Amino acid sequence: MYTVAIVGRPNVGKSTLFNRLIGERKAIVDDVSGVTRDRQYGDSEWNGKTFHVIDTGGYVANGEEIFEKEIREQVLIALNEADVIVFVTDVTSGVIGLDEEFAQLLHRSTKPVLLVVNKVDNSRRQIDGTEFYSLGIEKIHFISSLSGSGTGDLLDDITSYMAKDTEMEESSLPKIAIVGQPNAGKSSLLNSLVGEQRNIVSEVAGTTRDSIHTHYKLYGKEFILIDTAGLRKKSAEKDNIEFYATIRAVKALEEADICLLMIDAEKGITSQDVNIFSLASRKGKGIVILVNKWDLIEKNTMTSKNYEEIIKRKIAPFTDVPIIFISATEKQRIHKAVEVALDVFDSRNQKIPTSKLNDIMLKEINHFPPPMYRGNAVSIKFVSQLPVVVPSFAFYCNHPTEIKEPYSHFLENKLRTHFNFKGVPLRLFFRKK
Repeated sequence: MYTVAIVGRPNVGKSTLFNRLIGERKAIVDDVSGVTRDRQYGDSEWNGKTFHVIDTGGYVANGEEIFEKEIREQVLIALNEADVIVFVTDVTSGVIGLDEEFAQLLHRSTKPVLLVVNKVDNSRRQIDGTEFYSLGIEKIHFISSLSGSGTGDLLDDITSYMAKDTEMEESSLPKIAIVGQPNAGKSSLLNSLVGEQRNIVSEVAGTTRDSIHTHYKLYGKEFILIDTAGLRKKSAEKDNIEFYATIRAVKALEEADICLLMIDAEKGITSQDVNIFSLASRKGKGIVILVNKWDLIEKNTMTSKNYEEIIKRKIAPFTDVPIIFISATEKQRIHKAVEVALDVFDSRNQKIPTSKLNDIMLKEINHFPPPMYRGNAVSIKFVSQLPVVVPSFAFYCNHPTEIKEPYSHFLENKLRTHFNFKGVPLRLFFRKK
């Protein structure tokens, strides 16, 4: 599909325009400069044509702060990726030096550039906006991204560069979300896997505030990687941005098939890590635990085994989960992590033939039947896998309400023993036969 990049200096309304074009509140919108730090992707459809939209951090030409330098690099990457560039300015501040520097940068580009003068919501501002013709960009649009005024004409112009109709295909690729607390190394892992500075990486916690989707296609493997803002305790959510980022991370987790839960090896598994694990488990996501920064730990022959036992003790009772010790920055075992995640994806999607399921599970049940109920035997006669996304099994019996939790755990363990469901939460239901 064609790609459209929204660029410009900080705080001119790029994220608001991005949300308007894709039709949902995906980018974080706040009055604080520099909220959008990474490139943010979405899809837009207009007049039967579907295209990618990239929102970028605010461009600062000669900024010395760490994020300003990183944002500048991200904008340049977005410009390289784009087919059409939408340069956003702010009528309320008029043409300033940063706008002129940006315009000079865009004049060197061979790609179509559309100048957007934003926040034009009355006739007076329409007149004020004429000064932006001085930037020397031929195609100019006066819009209000907040109200939507003028965005239809802008979309007409954008799609005029698209030679033919395109259709967005529903992706059946595995979606793998990288989740965990802030500064656990999530963005470093994504960058090491993709081989480019796809996300901004710094030592400042909370750098990734939006969730970022990356299409990964290397070494015969293809999937969608989702890097998320770090999930932290509510007490640490000090402003609206942190609140929105947490919501965005939870939403990314919901749309994922598999979650790579990253734990900081130096800090160990914390209560918040366990909370994230429980959230992914409750939502039925496949889970792989990655212990990052393992290269910084002093080790002996039992270190990894003891560490693994501590993790399993804290995440019990669901302990049938792969645990891999990695270093994202040193690229230690990161490809193994991907292979295991794809194995978990296959396990989560497996459908067990009903005859095979009954042959195996009824033998186990007959060998160790459920406890009796008021002197009467509790009899399970039939088992079937339900046609739902999360692996779920229905056990048909004469007294379904009398199957207690310990026996349910026994049945789940037998399912895991005979069928590979490592890293996959299971759902068991007991129904009247």
